Amino acid sequence: DITNYVLHDLGQPLHAFDADKITGAVVKVQKCAEGTPFVTLDGVSRKLSADDLMICDAEKPLAIAGVFGGQDSGVSQDTVNVFLESAYFNSVSVRKTSKRFGLKTDASFRFERGTDPEITVYALKRAALLIQVIAGGTIASEVSDIYPEEIKPFDVEVSYANINKLIGAQIPSEEIKAIITALGITVAAETTETLQLKVPSFKVDVTRECDITEEVLRIYGYNNIEIPSKINASLSYVTKPNREQTQHFIADMLTANGYLEILCNSLTKGAYSKKPEEAVQILNPLSSDLNVMRQELLMPALESVAYNLNRKSADIKFYEFGKTYHLINEKYVERPRLLLVLSGSVQSEQWNQKGAPVSFYNLKSAVDGVIGRLGISNYQTEELSNENFAFGLKYFRGDKAIVSFGAVTAADKKKADIDKDVYYADFDWAVLLDIVRKNKIINKDIPKFPAVRRDLSMLVDVAVTFEDLKAITFKTDKKLIRNVQVFDVYVGDKLPEGKKSYALNFTLQDDEQTLTDKQIDSVMQKIIYNLAQTAKAEI
Repeated sequence: DITNYVLHDLGQPLHAFDADKITGAVVKVQKCAEGTPFVTLDGVSRKLSADDLMICDAEKPLAIAGVFGGQDSGVSQDTVNVFLESAYFNSVSVRKTSKRFGLKTDASFRFERGTDPEITVYALKRAALLIQVIAGGTIASEVSDIYPEEIKPFDVEVSYANINKLIGAQIPSEEIKAIITALGITVAAETTETLQLKVPSFKVDVTRECDITEEVLRIYGYNNIEIPSKINASLSYVTKPNREQTQHFIADMLTANGYLEILCNSLTKGAYSKKPEEAVQILNPLSSDLNVMRQELLMPALESVAYNLNRKSADIKFYEFGKTYHLINEKYVERPRLLLVLSGSVQSEQWNQKGAPVSFYNLKSAVDGVIGRLGISNYQTEELSNENFAFGLKYFRGDKAIVSFGAVTAADKKKADIDKDVYYADFDWAVLLDIVRKNKIINKDIPKFPAVRRDLSMLVDVAVTFEDLKAITFKTDKKLIRNVQVFDVYVGDKLPEGKKSYALNFTLQDDEQTLTDKQIDSVMQKIIYNLAQTAKAEI
């Protein structure tokens, strides 16, 4: 209790040993061999690393320096003689050991942030006197103070002009000097413009001129700095398209359609990595759940989905702009992405309507909305079925994927502990911006002449897709055919095996004249012929 009291009173960690359990009446600081077993105060047996700093006696380790004591040397109800230890340990060494064993203690918390090396003896004497006064102890030895390399005060040079420039106000030189000296910082030498300072060792975070400036401002008072009445601004050239503006109007569109923006942590679990060899590892992870940089936006977003589902918020419409991180050919790569996530119902249940669950086509509608808003029209489509999607589609142009979207796989849902259907779209934001940059805006008059619609029903092989039929149609006549849509699909036992039925509508229009029946029939006959020849369609 006394060592903990001194810790919170002075900020100096202490450790108490049972003196009768110290072999050879020797205490030394050293490193042990790799794999040396050691039982800590919590009763857990741990394997030491060769880099761990240990407090040892003549035969064995007694405590992990700056982190945790040992079970075999700790104070118990039977302890009669107590040995007190007060030390200053390197903050980096303590942090690495603490993270390696997953131990967060009051002592490691202080040492990691830096303690005052000049207070160790004072803290030790204070604890000894408290034991003497409160517990009736007897001080049985002199203080042994081993200080091989004295830590000297930090030398920092500051100028009044730089302090005022950084603060943004004109503080008198006399007041700046008074604040600095009041904080225990010694002025070793001075001129009319500068100060040579010696910063005491207890101010471990004050090592630069900007740190001194922060200390001055903290005492002078943030509220005493006036907000300037004049604001300076400059015009800057921004390459087209403006990245922020493009992201903002897509975000506004998604928000207007009921999506909520989420911001997930870029640090995530290594278990989520589907390509561990490309994972960017964190050297000093806060925990095993935050030990790599994310390689995809999906898994952290699924954690958000699970969080909402567990709190009865089942209708999910999320989007996130973020980056993924990869180590490819020993180079670090960051990739900007846009993620859409859908789950639950399209609309909530009401007295006059039932709740309709979201489907792949609701996601496709949102994807097409984003693509259309960016003015992207010429792209190819491909079906997906891989480790990332249970099923889905990919839009691409050449060898560059624009977006992949579909259903989340059962394996990914299991990792996030989700048992509901979830759909997501993963946009390559860099590719989208590159396409938008090359787009040309052309203004055209509204067509003066009416459009004409014709419908065709056909029987095709089940392997033939609508995209195949659409591509054949546009190759037939690029001038008059404006649009092709599917309005009915039928697959059933009433059709021959291996066949399915499509019903398509075709929109034709000429900018220069009203189409005649002869022109329309001519185009439709060419479409029928090409569909029959290329796709083996039966009209």
